Amino acid sequence: MTMRNGLFKGRSISVVNDLSVDEQRYLYRKARELKAALQAGKAADEFRIADSDYSSYLVFLENSTRTRESFRNAAEFHGTRVNMFDSATSSFAKNESVTDTFKMLIGYAPESCFVVRSKLEGTCTWLAHYLGPWAERQGYMRPSFINAGDGKHEHPTQEFLDEFSFLEQLGWNDQSIHLALVGDLYHGRTVHSKADGLRVFGTVKVDLVAPPELAMPPFYEDAMKRNGYTVRIFASLDEYLSTGDTAPIWYFTRLQLERMGESVLEKAPRLRKAVTFRRDMLDRVPVSARFYHPLPRDRLAPTVPTWLDDTPLNGWDGQSANGYYTRAVEMAMLAGRIGDDFGGKGRAPTAPEEAFVMEAPVGAGRKPEYKVGIKPVETGIVIDHIASGRPLAEIWDRIDKIRRVLGLNLRSSHGVFHSNSGPEVFKGIVSIPDLPAFGEKELKKLGAVSPGCSINMIDGHHVMKKYRLGMPPRIYDFDEISCKNENCLSHPKHEEHIEAHFVRKMGNGGGDTYVCRWCEREHQYSEIWTI
Repeated sequence: MTMRNGLFKGRSISVVNDLSVDEQRYLYRKARELKAALQAGKAADEFRIADSDYSSYLVFLENSTRTRESFRNAAEFHGTRVNMFDSATSSFAKNESVTDTFKMLIGYAPESCFVVRSKLEGTCTWLAHYLGPWAERQGYMRPSFINAGDGKHEHPTQEFLDEFSFLEQLGWNDQSIHLALVGDLYHGRTVHSKADGLRVFGTVKVDLVAPPELAMPPFYEDAMKRNGYTVRIFASLDEYLSTGDTAPIWYFTRLQLERMGESVLEKAPRLRKAVTFRRDMLDRVPVSARFYHPLPRDRLAPTVPTWLDDTPLNGWDGQSANGYYTRAVEMAMLAGRIGDDFGGKGRAPTAPEEAFVMEAPVGAGRKPEYKVGIKPVETGIVIDHIASGRPLAEIWDRIDKIRRVLGLNLRSSHGVFHSNSGPEVFKGIVSIPDLPAFGEKELKKLGAVSPGCSINMIDGHHVMKKYRLGMPPRIYDFDEISCKNENCLSHPKHEEHIEAHFVRKMGNGGGDTYVCRWCEREHQYSEIWTI
C-alpha cells in the first residue's frame, strides 16, 4: 500500500475557493506532469492512490456524461474501489434525507471520496461541513467531497479543467488573460465559477457577450469586479465583433432552454442568433484564437456550429480530454497521495468574528421616560433606538419582528417616538418590566433581528448595563430564518432539515447583505426572515 499523508488529505472541493490560488496552480502543475507522463507511455505510479480499500463513490443525482465518465476513468486509474451510486433505486426514492444517505455510505468504506452532482445547490458544502466532524466522532476517516455541479451554483472541477486548458493555450504563462464568455451566462454555472477561478492570472479582462435576458447575474459580475477584473458587456456577437478588440480565448455555453420560463422561450430564435457563431464572422477573429465549450452542444442549434470542428479554432475537444487529467490529480490530492511538494500558500485562516454586541457606558441617573402605562420600569429591560431614522412603517414592522422572534408575549409596552437626532427622526422602543431572564443568546438574537438598536438593563430604576448592537457577522441557528433560493439544499420545501446559515458580506457605503453559507445566494437583510 502506498503512503498517503499529503497536505490535502481529507479536504473537500465544494467551490473554487476551497483551493487557494497557489493550490490551484499546484493542481495545474501536477496535471501537466501527469498528462505528459501518460502521453509518453509512462506508468505515472507516483500519482496513483493504489489502494483497493479506498472507495470512490460517484453519486450523480443529475444526468451527466463527460463529468461522470472522466471521474470514473480517473478512479479506475487510481486503482480504487469504484462505486456508481444509483439514485433511482436508492433510499432517496423512499424520502431519505441526503445527510442520512451519505452517513450510510460512509459506514460502508474505511476511507472514501464522494463525487456528487445534484440539482440542489450547496449540497457538497453542507455534506463536507456536517459529515466530516460526524465521521470523526464515529471513528471513521474524514471523507472528501467533490462538487461535480450543483444547480446554477458552481462546477469547480469544470472550472479547473477550463483554467488548465487556457494555461495550456497560453504556454503556461499566467501573467494575464483576455477571455470572452459567450452564450447563456445567466444559467451557466461554468461561467459563474470563473468569477473566482480566473484569479490564477495576474491581470484579467473579461468580455461578457449575452443578450439582456441571458446576462451574467449581478452577483457574479460584481464578484469579478471585486477581484480586479476588467469587465466589458455586449448584447450580441455582432456588437462584440464590431469593436475590433476581441479576445484570443472564447468560451461558449449552450442556451439552457429547459431552465427558462415561457416568456423567454418565445424569444429563443433571437437569443440564439445573438450568441451563435456564423461563417461571415471568421475574418474578424484573431488568427491564434481558440474556442472552448464545456459541452454538450445542442445538436439542433449549437452556439459553436459543427462546421468549426475541423478548424484551428477547435479547442473544446482537447478541453474535454483535459478533464481526465485534472480530475485524477484532484482525487490524488484529496486522498493524500500527492501534496508533499506543495510550496505555496494555502487557504487563508478564517478571520475572527468582530464583536457586534458592545457594552456601552452607563450614565448616572434614573430613566423615568421608560414606562409601561403609568408605571416606570423598576426592574426589566428597555430596547431603544429600534430602526432609528427609518420610515414609520419599517419601525413598526421591526418592533413586531422583535416581539415575535424573541417571544416577548409579556406585560409590556411599545411605540414609536421622536429621536433626539431631530424632529423628523423617529425610533421604536419596547419596554418590558420584570423580565425573568435575558442572557447572551437573547442579546445575539436581538442583534440579528434588529441591528443598530440598544438595550438597557434596569434594576431599581437605574440602568445597570447598556449594550449597543451592530450588524452580526453571521446569522444562524434561528427557526425564523431561511434561504430564499428554492434550489438551495437548505430551503424548507426540500425538508432536509438543514439549518439556515448566513454570512455578512460587507458592501460599499454600508450596504451590507447576507450570503447563504450553502448556496452562496445573496440576500438583503430583510429577506432572510420568515416572519
